[in-house]
Amino acid sequence: MDLSLPLAFTVGLFSSLHCVGMCGGIMGALSYGLLPETRNKPPRMLLFLAVYSLGRIASYGVAGGLMGSVGGRLLEWLGPGQGHRWLQLSAALIVVLIGLHIAGWLPKLAQVERIGVPLWNRLEPLGRRLMPVDTLIRAAAYGLIWGWLPCGLVYTMLISTASHAGPLSGATYMIAFGLGTIPAVMATGLLAGRLFRLASVPYLKATVGVVIVFLGLLTLWYPELLELKTAPVPVTDVGN
Repeated sequence: MDLSLPLAFTVGLFSSLHCVGMCGGIMGALSYGLLPETRNKPPRMLLFLAVYSLGRIASYGVAGGLMGSVGGRLLEWLGPGQGHRWLQLSAALIVVLIGLHIAGWLPKLAQVERIGVPLWNRLEPLGRRLMPVDTLIRAAAYGLIWGWLPCGLVYTMLISTASHAGPLSGATYMIAFGLGTIPAVMATGLLAGRLFRLASVPYLKATVGVVIVFLGLLTLWYPELLELKTAPVPVTDVGN
């Protein structure tokens, strides 16, 4: 059983506190940037927020596909047997680091987002030109740009995507992660930033971080446990 997709979705879901802190201001600004007739109709506003997120997740998928291609080359170089195991170990370690970061015990992990700053400096002006977002097409376009926002959590997950050999596998992995972030990001947009206080609760952040660390360790232990469970039982010759 492959745990990678459930793991990616769960990391996205449990990283909600980070999403509120990182994207809450963006979602609040986008919510207030919508036309009054859109903001005053919850179903229509929900539709715009959903399109924002779908555009963002589409960008995650593209980035995941690119990193999956890199992972495929690494697997060819390392060899299919041992190479797959090394990539799996690397991905699990990265998930553990993400958990420590969300818990507040590894703040320097945020420096990973510097990787995307040059690209974001080129894309961010394009996003400003789409404001105000008054059509669903503009909402989707803004979401596509927003998906490349320098974010230590997203970029770290993207690095772990190299453990998936192939563009389709890498894209699916990052899309699963992005789907997990939808509840928190959309709730932040609907509540216009009122979830920021929840994101600052230290004990809650520590609990979520520990859960993600456990999930990362589980991906290390599970293959060994599965092998033990499925290993053939040696047959002894009773007659001798």
